Amino acid sequence: MSRFEAKKPSLCKTEPLTSERVRATLSVLKGVLASCYGPSGRLKQLHNGLGGCVCTTSQSSALLRNLSVTHPVLKVLTAAVQNHVTCFSDCGLFTAILCCNLIENIQRIGLTPTTAIKLNKYLLSFCTGYLKSEACGCRIPVDFSSTHIFLGLVHSILTSKPACMLTRKETDHISALILKAFLLTIPESAEDRIILGKSIVVPVKGQGITDSTVLPGLLIEMSEVQLRRLLPIQKSSALKVALFCVSLSGDFSNAGEGTVVVPYQVSLENAVLEQLLNLGRQLVSDHVDLVLCQKVIHPSLKQFLSEHHVIAIDRVGVTVMEPLSKVTGAMPIGSLNTIASSTYGSIKDVCSARLGSKHFFHLIPNEATVCSLLLCGRNDTAWEELKLTCQTAMHALQLTIKEPWVLLGGGCAETHLAAHIRHKVHNEAEDIVKEVGYSRAELQIAAEAFCRALESVAGSLEHDGGEILIDMKYGHFWSGQSDSASVVHWPDMLSRCGCGLYNSQEGLSWSFLKSTHHPFAPQTCLSQTAVGSASNLTVDCFTAKLSGLQVAVETANLILDLSYVIEDKN
Repeated sequence: MSRFEAKKPSLCKTEPLTSERVRATLSVLKGVLASCYGPSGRLKQLHNGLGGCVCTTSQSSALLRNLSVTHPVLKVLTAAVQNHVTCFSDCGLFTAILCCNLIENIQRIGLTPTTAIKLNKYLLSFCTGYLKSEACGCRIPVDFSSTHIFLGLVHSILTSKPACMLTRKETDHISALILKAFLLTIPESAEDRIILGKSIVVPVKGQGITDSTVLPGLLIEMSEVQLRRLLPIQKSSALKVALFCVSLSGDFSNAGEGTVVVPYQVSLENAVLEQLLNLGRQLVSDHVDLVLCQKVIHPSLKQFLSEHHVIAIDRVGVTVMEPLSKVTGAMPIGSLNTIASSTYGSIKDVCSARLGSKHFFHLIPNEATVCSLLLCGRNDTAWEELKLTCQTAMHALQLTIKEPWVLLGGGCAETHLAAHIRHKVHNEAEDIVKEVGYSRAELQIAAEAFCRALESVAGSLEHDGGEILIDMKYGHFWSGQSDSASVVHWPDMLSRCGCGLYNSQEGLSWSFLKSTHHPFAPQTCLSQTAVGSASNLTVDCFTAKLSGLQVAVETANLILDLSYVIEDKN
């Protein structure tokens, strides 16, 4: 086909990071993300100039989903962070800020990209090895006999999202509900492998946060009139369930492409209806008590089932099909042919449930590995943010079951790790130089840039101009009032470190975070007594943060290694 205009040549740019425009854009992105970080992070409103929904958030998943970036370098960064968040839900801002810090710091120190990339890889391998080792001083093992660490993890995630607008009482209530919902998804009996169930978030807007609750099983919203027509069921034993993912309305939406040939004087509608009624007769003869359909059930089939005391519920939707299959044990039926008895499932009982003005058909399972979190909210904006946060917390708990550790939060893991890297590089420089093949000066410059990047992430938690310090014993993060720089006696001005594990009355000495101090070996002793006695312990998901660290360094290395950006302008 002929073109209306000549094809434009591709635009080729060399060394993209040397462009001031790219550096400035990267700095702006980092500023936007860093200002959202932590419990006192600033909210962002994102909206389209042409209209549409307004998103108020401080979460990386919502920010990057609604933020439009055009430069290929930024697209690489945001895509890497979004992929991390898709897999792990948490630590998206940490990943993005650390990546931006690394790129900026490496650009500033003047090392060649090849040298910086190789040293970054070595430092990353050292960090991951240390974090996975028993000697790690910022990793806490999870005690499954107590809910202390689990509640601390959920509480930390909730408080880090200010757009949820929760009070302390509401935060405690939602934290307990999330943990309860998670525990309900763990099967009571497990053999070699544990297959976790599912928690469904049910919106109940307009109610107070503390009205939220958790119920075992699954809830299907319907009107009070419908509930009265369906309930109660007079049966003492378990209820037999059939689950359909195909339409039972009698239409031809699933017929596919092609021509349907209908013989003369044959009524297509009657033929289909007869097939549906035959299906209904089989369901009745198989003693099915409850029919659930993802799509629509024909009114005549509904009437037939009702006359035979079979409850029929349609339009349940695709989102609850998997949970319904888990609750009932039924296999979704995708045809109108003869049904195998193995596809049926069962439930213990059904009843009605009510919260606020909403009424629900409540399916109570034989074994509760699916539950419903009825989440209340004051308004749509806060509810959407809270729903996303609850899902993040639930995913973090699932990851913690797989890898039963948590990392110290509140910036303490980052500053502790930076202190440990400095100490290793200072004490073992000769051995490291022989291993990596670069000079001692290059190693120290790269390590300092890496440590500064980690410390800058911790420093992003302070949004009110306060003083940021590190203690010389544990290497933990501390934040003081903005007017306290002239104060000599720090214990009077500081309360607890960022993670809440240590207080200022333990004979500690401090140094400003960005000041130069002699490398020291941070103590790695984490007693269970200290962990158990910390009432407000701030922790992060170990798996998510470790992955975030790896993604940040690998993405920074990828961007630093870019020599050309080729754009097709057609």
